Amino acid sequence: MELPKGTIDVDLHPMVPDLSALAPYLEPVWRDQIRMRGMEGFDSQSYPPRSPKTVRADWRPATGAPAATVGQLREQVLDPWGIAHGIVTPLYGVQLVFNEDLANGFTRALNDWTRQEWLDADARLAASIVLPMFNPEHAVAEIERCAPDPRFVQAMVLVMGETPLGRRHNWPIFEALVKHDLPLAIHAGSTYRNPVTSVGWPSWYAEDYVANQQGFQSTLASLITEGVFVKFPTLKVVLLESGVSWLPAFLWRLTKGWKGVRFEVPWLDRSPIEVVRENVRLSVQPFDAPDDAETVQRLMDHLGSDEMLLWSSDWPHWQFDGAPKLPPGLSPELVRKICVDNAVSTYKRLAVPGRAEAREPAVQP
Repeated sequence: MELPKGTIDVDLHPMVPDLSALAPYLEPVWRDQIRMRGMEGFDSQSYPPRSPKTVRADWRPATGAPAATVGQLREQVLDPWGIAHGIVTPLYGVQLVFNEDLANGFTRALNDWTRQEWLDADARLAASIVLPMFNPEHAVAEIERCAPDPRFVQAMVLVMGETPLGRRHNWPIFEALVKHDLPLAIHAGSTYRNPVTSVGWPSWYAEDYVANQQGFQSTLASLITEGVFVKFPTLKVVLLESGVSWLPAFLWRLTKGWKGVRFEVPWLDRSPIEVVRENVRLSVQPFDAPDDAETVQRLMDHLGSDEMLLWSSDWPHWQFDGAPKLPPGLSPELVRKICVDNAVSTYKRLAVPGRAEAREPAVQP
């Protein structure tokens, strides 16, 4: 399938080769911690580096680390598919560090590594500000530090954190995002402070993987019922790697419950369905629906909006099909909205004149 001109890939994942790659961006105290603690990296806190989920087999180099250079991204995605803009979001275990100060130091280094190693290397790239969510003050400070660089077009948190995301202690984070007109990306994954299922820890990766859907449902319910979108009506939330087909049934049930106990949340003056259509966007990778046009059309009808979906490849992970693909049966007009227009509308910084030519970041040390 040929992507339309101007396609924007909203979910690319450069991989940090090892912890030493972040060392130049760390303060001396944290470099000393690496040496004194004998720290090797954070991959052991995620999935095994050579597991199929981590990188597609055909995207692994013969030697060296996969997805570790801009050259690999150009060769495998940007150039062959004619991608106009790509949003890079490194998934590295800095968000899992329980020590708040250490996590903050490593998160800052990760964002600076992304800026220098990726954004400075290709004008087509934008990035997510990875947030240290165990301390909301640190998260706000990181937004304020990185936001002056227009190449950071959103902030990113993992879907399963320490507490439900909509809780009031996180509202200063949402306020900072609205101040800088930055969407909040919520990505599949966990900080592993709590079990990834509501009934305890699973035994197998397959359980862990599908449990992310539960996490997205709980997180979205928290944001809606706590009143985040009432307090911050312009905040856009982008669900990355959440899947799509679960959303209509979940919203039907949440809206039905809201009608029965709406006195409990009097600030929520619209149905959850309306709130989500206005404020929430989803990436189409993975698109978890049968591969037939009739089913896809029914799902689009249930979503009730042609503005909610954003195209993504999830490079370099195994869920991607290996070539550009969209669900079957979509009209050319809807394909363009998913691949181009919806992302431009969501990420206002991508449309700023001169954004791609900005070479000197405004990030302060």
